[in-house]
Amino acid sequence: MEDLFKLRPELLGSKVEPLIRARAEAFQSASAAFRFSVTPYYLSLASSESLCPIWMQVLPDEREASDSLFDQPDPLAEEAHMPVPGLTHRYPDRVLWYLSHNCAVYCRFCMRKRKVSREESSPTAAARKAALDYIRSHSEIQEVILSGGDPLSQSDRVLENCLKQLKEIQHLVSLRIHTRMPVTCPQRITAEFCDMLESVAPVTLVTHFNHPNELSDVAREALTRLRKTGNLILNQSVLLNGVNDSVEAQKELNLGLYGAGIKPYYLHQCDEVNGVSHFRVNMEEGVRIQKELRGRIPGPALPQYVIDLPGGGGKVPVDSSYLVEGGYPDPVFENYRGDLFFPRGDHP
Repeated sequence: MEDLFKLRPELLGSKVEPLIRARAEAFQSASAAFRFSVTPYYLSLASSESLCPIWMQVLPDEREASDSLFDQPDPLAEEAHMPVPGLTHRYPDRVLWYLSHNCAVYCRFCMRKRKVSREESSPTAAARKAALDYIRSHSEIQEVILSGGDPLSQSDRVLENCLKQLKEIQHLVSLRIHTRMPVTCPQRITAEFCDMLESVAPVTLVTHFNHPNELSDVAREALTRLRKTGNLILNQSVLLNGVNDSVEAQKELNLGLYGAGIKPYYLHQCDEVNGVSHFRVNMEEGVRIQKELRGRIPGPALPQYVIDLPGGGGKVPVDSSYLVEGGYPDPVFENYRGDLFFPRGDHP
């Protein structure tokens, strides 16, 4: 905990200092299952006046060690669908390949807390070879998603080698990279990395901005560099209690992303991972937020609200049910303002 004050000495004597020190026990109890890590850059975005949305995402909480609601370390059954180490094959046509279990910042709501930050879980060169061999031998696989941890914690050389080998596999149609580096360490998005990414285009890069405060000038510059590679850039976020669970925060975030040329892709219901239930937002509230956003921001700036079903069921939309009464041929629809409309549902 003292490292926070070394990184930002101006926090000493600020309004937030006693709030951080009050979490001393949380730092100790939570560390048994999940370490604490934050970059100086990301910490610079945090307020010295209150426990803002930045603090909420990185500070340990005493509830992490005593979560009676979410009790599964792997609720999405990723390990149960792992034919070779470091590769999850849950959908028929795509696989999730973990290139690293390190991150620049350890987010407290992380759905892979069971292995992120643990040295013994880091993928080896042999595991990478086994994953590539598996992908080559399964022609039904059309998409590979590079994930982690954060795949950008690997070097450009390792990333380029993996991407180029994937590009040589003829049955692959799509490659995706999921990373939070543009948010937590935008300095990682170097000109050299962007040159490499351009050389293997097309690739879809998915960022993970959760709050408008994360869209700093430095982050926007990194996003501009990424856009100039000619690759598709998307964003997925997680709906988090006390962080972004308001219409105002979601509107500002998604308009900011859209204005930066990034397509808001998914808004995730928080995964049911042990130690994170205090971040949970009731789905009814999530539906309300999503409904109020529609009509208040451009359609392409509206992410799809989804839940990744526990037990390995995959992602499904959390339907806001604009069809509020009856059915066809006499439907009644409600719009984002709550007004009712009565279109003809039958065919001429």
